[in-house]
Amino acid sequence: MNERRAAFHALHHTGRPLLLPNAWDHASAAAYVARGYRAVGTTSLGVAAAAGLPDAAAATRAENVRLARALRGLPVLLTVDVEAGCADDPAAVADLAAELAALGVVGINIEDGRGDGDLDPPELTAAKVAAVKAAVPDLFVNARTDTWWLGVPDPLPETLRRAREYRNAGADGIFVPGTPDAGTIATLVARVDAPLNVLHRPGGPTLDELRSLGVARVSTGSLLFRVALGAALDALDTVRSGAALQEPPSYAEVQRLSGESRP
Repeated sequence: MNERRAAFHALHHTGRPLLLPNAWDHASAAAYVARGYRAVGTTSLGVAAAAGLPDAAAATRAENVRLARALRGLPVLLTVDVEAGCADDPAAVADLAAELAALGVVGINIEDGRGDGDLDPPELTAAKVAAVKAAVPDLFVNARTDTWWLGVPDPLPETLRRAREYRNAGADGIFVPGTPDAGTIATLVARVDAPLNVLHRPGGPTLDELRSLGVARVSTGSLLFRVALGAALDALDTVRSGAALQEPPSYAEVQRLSGESRP
């Protein structure tokens, strides 16, 4: 197994959750690395919105590759959110995964939710997972099911069915965003035969609580991108009002994030 990919796999088996901040450009990823984060993911919403494209519409294949290329000089383990693989054809999804892996990417997220609010058939997502694992066997494939996220009736049995199919296809982790409470998370940890990834929810379980439940990975998703956008709007309102701004990162600090990370 590739050494960097093996290191990323190992981060899911430490007994404490891997807190994965999600980046949308070079500056955000470099800032996380400067704060000491060893692994970084991307946010599909942030990448799409920054490019003026819709999320979950298979529109960002080129942007994902471009961002992976831009981040390859950072000392970080990068996993890329490829939505549903930016294609319906499993072979095309595998081609994207191989292209990303050649740029140093150690993992991908692949989801069964569609932009129209429906779910792909589990057989299709499982075929995509299997194709990716056949192309790049040691790439960490985090298979996401949007059963709760999209409001499937009685989501627990459907989640477990899909998790089993994706795991049998070779998925290394299972991502279930939108889980409603600690009891549900504990049930998923006990019944899903793979490291469980959940999405951080403001006001939801803390990292310590998620550790006690056995969660392997906690993603921030689009949260940090949306917080950054909100902070920019707040700063603009503050300038307009004439009030004092809180000091942001300096020009030199931001310039250093770019300059010091290039190969």
